[in-house]
Amino acid sequence: MRIRILVVIAALLFGGAATAAERVDVTLVLAADVSRSVDEEEFRLQREGIATAITDQRVLNAIRSGLHGSIAICFVEWSGVGQHMVVADWKVIRDLASAQGVAETVKRAPRSYYGSTAIGSAIDYSMRQLARSGVEAERQVIDISADGTNVSGPAVTITRDAAVEAGITVNALVILSPRPNPFNPNHTHPPEGLEEYFRRNVIGGVGAFTVVVEGFQTFAEAMINKLIREIAALP
Repeated sequence: MRIRILVVIAALLFGGAATAAERVDVTLVLAADVSRSVDEEEFRLQREGIATAITDQRVLNAIRSGLHGSIAICFVEWSGVGQHMVVADWKVIRDLASAQGVAETVKRAPRSYYGSTAIGSAIDYSMRQLARSGVEAERQVIDISADGTNVSGPAVTITRDAAVEAGITVNALVILSPRPNPFNPNHTHPPEGLEEYFRRNVIGGVGAFTVVVEGFQTFAEAMINKLIREIAALP
């Protein structure tokens, strides 16, 4: 009898180690630009837009329609080289309650940085977050939002290609500025246009796409549409 009790206790204590990881439809890193070109009003609109999108009913419907009915999200902010921070760590979202938890964390956290724009470094950091998600996913996606080109750190094409080689899709939310950056006009208004820059240098992988935002005022609606497209793997 005593041996049987010990066996039961051991199973309770150690049995979880062999349990398979939870499986979700997609692991998604939302990587938001908080470089110095993003002012305080734009920062507020970006944070509120992300929180709104995560809890939007259309997004929740897309999540529920998946094979597993769930996704995992990690929200990070980034700026220059070495300036990356997890604002809302990995969370499995399957309903409004779980989505609201992430949204509240996103809205409450203080701003992380005000540095330069290192998109390549942000992709590399996002890849490392995907590696520690703790779940198994049908697809892995990095969602980069930015209002300018890569100006510091590794070449963005190098880290983008590394992500694609690892089976990760990199998408982009391209935020257009009404006026060129006064100190570096090509940063926000490159000769080929900012969306074309992101098409050539940033996005990659199966089904990769860009969504253009005409300023931060329409950020929330653009993020909603983008999340639906990513979650449902729409062409």
